[in-house]
Amino acid sequence: MNTAQMLQAHAAWFDLLDADQQARVVRDTVLAEVPEGTIIEHKGVVAEAWIGVLDGLVKVSVGNADGKLASLTGVPAGGWIGEGSLLKREARKYDIIALRRSTIAHLRGDTFYWLLDASIPFNRYLLHQLNERVAQFIGKAEYDRLLAPDARVARCLAELFNPLLYPGNSMRLEITQEEIGFLARISRQRTNQALRALEAAQLLKIEYGAVQVLDLDGLKDYGV
Repeated sequence: MNTAQMLQAHAAWFDLLDADQQARVVRDTVLAEVPEGTIIEHKGVVAEAWIGVLDGLVKVSVGNADGKLASLTGVPAGGWIGEGSLLKREARKYDIIALRRSTIAHLRGDTFYWLLDASIPFNRYLLHQLNERVAQFIGKAEYDRLLAPDARVARCLAELFNPLLYPGNSMRLEITQEEIGFLARISRQRTNQALRALEAAQLLKIEYGAVQVLDLDGLKDYGV
């Protein structure tokens, strides 16, 4: 697929733009295929682009000088991230890292700002995304402190199926137990135990290299 087709398939906001706006976005978007482990955006670097995941899976994480790392969230295909740093014109406070081979879009910052001035529908979309992102991180701060590992895995998976942040995705996501463990910050063995418990509760079905969600609301409320 070309850039326009990729954006139509994996950017819910693209169809909200008029033809001239779409043409400029296509012109000013750079696509890149990145291998697993690639740092797509570095913490401390001034944001110059809006980042979209068109295929694959990335994580947003932070670390310190002692080498301790914490995953903030995962972003599957269809997700766009980093608008906060762009809006504040500041250095990113996190790394964006590919958990597997991914196709990444970089929309130029000046075009992002131009859309803010030119498109009311784009502004509304971004407002809803920012509101949902705030709710997501507030919830994550809560469950990281209060919930047991099984419930943390349930919430971690529920985040990846958020229809507002990642629209257009089905209830099946290609994701390995190792990747889930990275995002939930627990071992692969403990992740396997949690997934088995969630499957026994009929909230999801474990497939080879994938998870099929059967009850999204149940995942969100598990362990509460």
